[in-house]
Amino acid sequence: MVSFAGSAQQAKKPVSTFAKFKPPVVKSSLGKYNGSAATCSAEEGKQIILQPLKIADDKNATYKISSYQFAYKRVGVTEDETTGAVFPAKDMVSQRFTETPLPEIWKSNITEQLHKGEELYFFDIIVYDKQGRLFFAPELKITIQ
Repeated sequence: MVSFAGSAQQAKKPVSTFAKFKPPVVKSSLGKYNGSAATCSAEEGKQIILQPLKIADDKNATYKISSYQFAYKRVGVTEDETTGAVFPAKDMVSQRFTETPLPEIWKSNITEQLHKGEELYFFDIIVYDKQGRLFFAPELKITIQ
């Protein structure tokens, strides 16, 4: 019977050459509205949707947007085909954008249809810092009252 004993080297921890990135504290705003739970009237909503989405820090320095997603939660009506009864229904349309403000077709549809109970929701907002590094900015949800 033959037996062999072996010894392995201790694995070294890899050395990271990247400095830890701490993104700046920023806020997302559309017109005068910012935060994740803003509310406004339908008329104000029709005006602010025409404005660009802005990302700024506490010193009011703005950041370039790489992309963001926008969702429009609509309130409409649905008709039951068998009974003919009409009842309220909600649906949502959403898309990823790389430029702000929204394209003309989105702006015109929203300004024509916007009314109480609907939501304008900007999320997954990705912006560049001064060195070109990407980071997420806070979401912005505006509920129409």
